[in-house]
Amino acid sequence: MAAPEQYSMTKSQAKMWCVGCVCAAVWAGVLATTSPGSAQQPLQAVHARLADGTPDYLHLDSAADRDAFRGWFTAIAEYQALRPAQDLPAEIVDCAALLRYSYRDALHVHTADWLQENKLEALAYLPSVRKYAYPRTPLGASLFRVRQAADENDARAVYAEFADAKTLWQLNTFFVSRDVRMARPGDILFFRQLEQSSPYHSMIFVGPSQFDKNAAGEHPSRPTAGGPGTPGEAILVYHTGPIGKSPGEMRRTSVAELLEHPSPRWRPAPGNPNFLGVYRWNILREAD
Repeated sequence: MAAPEQYSMTKSQAKMWCVGCVCAAVWAGVLATTSPGSAQQPLQAVHARLADGTPDYLHLDSAADRDAFRGWFTAIAEYQALRPAQDLPAEIVDCAALLRYSYRDALHVHTADWLQENKLEALAYLPSVRKYAYPRTPLGASLFRVRQAADENDARAVYAEFADAKTLWQLNTFFVSRDVRMARPGDILFFRQLEQSSPYHSMIFVGPSQFDKNAAGEHPSRPTAGGPGTPGEAILVYHTGPIGKSPGEMRRTSVAELLEHPSPRWRPAPGNPNFLGVYRWNILREAD
């Protein structure tokens, strides 16, 4: 994705460039046609769907699971902006890739081995999602809806492992607000810049950093690598995508700084027509 011009902010280190195990619990009634030991959802979806079109068996029903997903999704995404650039996973090449990577890893069971491999031992206190775990989700490794279903019962046919930013926006998230103050950790800010070759861009709303001490001071942080440093400050992370001949890079900034971006088209403000709004993952939608 093309990035906006580089600029210096009030905090010099927060330069902005703009721009995707075994189940812990068995869901009722969806394993009737699966083979023993398999956690994949059969072709026929036996659960009702909510308005977002996502099968009910994919929604995280409990508040505990939704909080667990938010905690891991934001921590994984933020860590990519804090780690040395040479250690960034090769697959994270743009904003959509960051979304996919963080989403997938948020659904892992975060064992001691996983924590060590990903250098996230400091977050061992975070619980994992219990309803299902990647890659043995109801639809296997295919986590993202990529097209409208021709048959509402044919879930596997419309889910895939890859989805670009536009598809993630349109088919995998739902609108929350154009007021960034309504964002919760794990929500996504989407932008559309029609003058760019890759017009859709996303930023992850982290909220207060989990790499600072938490409110009770119980969990020490890892050393950070620059960016906003005020404890409790709401932050955003994103990947710029390619910039000219450069592959781009991870960025971390505060919401307050983004609202003062020198180019109004990158401000997450209701009056900015390029700002599509705050969106939330479909699996986090709560039933009415």
